[in-house]
Amino acid sequence: MPDSLSDLFALNRSWAAQTERDRPGFFTSLVAQQTPKYMWIGCSDSRVPANQITGLEPGEVFVHRNVANIVVHSDLNALSTIQFAVDLLKVEHIMVVGHYGCAGVKAGLDGIRVGLADNWIRHIQDVRDRHRALLDAVPTDKRADALCELNVVEQVANVCGSTVMLDAWGRGQNVRVHGWTFGVHDGLLNDLKLTVNSSEKFHTVYPEAIERIRAKWTQAA
Repeated sequence: MPDSLSDLFALNRSWAAQTERDRPGFFTSLVAQQTPKYMWIGCSDSRVPANQITGLEPGEVFVHRNVANIVVHSDLNALSTIQFAVDLLKVEHIMVVGHYGCAGVKAGLDGIRVGLADNWIRHIQDVRDRHRALLDAVPTDKRADALCELNVVEQVANVCGSTVMLDAWGRGQNVRVHGWTFGVHDGLLNDLKLTVNSSEKFHTVYPEAIERIRAKWTQAA
């Protein structure tokens, strides 16, 4: 772990030099490489870096991150990033990715006070309260993982219900929204089998996704 900011600059120079030695012309080609097919909406957690997890190069995935990978209709930051990705970059896939062991999800589940962030985590509590009956049927030690998945489903719902996606699908643009989770404990991505390519499709796959989560986690009871 670097001890100071100067260490970060030293590490950067070392990385840049090594990269150029290993792959001559890498940075020159990178200038023209902002043509991603993928957008990643994930948690700000430092253990969940999109490029490393997916094995994609810089320029191949457009990223938006915040505490607990939340997308709400009042967040112009998230919506503007999605619109930039969809309208300008023409991404074909938007992945909403939660991760097990998320501190934001745990805080929302247990009602832990953090400070100003409590107002943001309130969105997680809304998901918790919406699915209270399901969560009550899940063993206590598994509820955070179940809520992690439920939160992904609800954030996919929010992305799909945004004017950005409704307009894109309305004009026939080929873009899909997916719900995934990531295991910090094993480094693996998990497909929640929630893929949406139209506003009509969402109304079919949403209840199916919730039912899969219910079956998965209540079986452990």
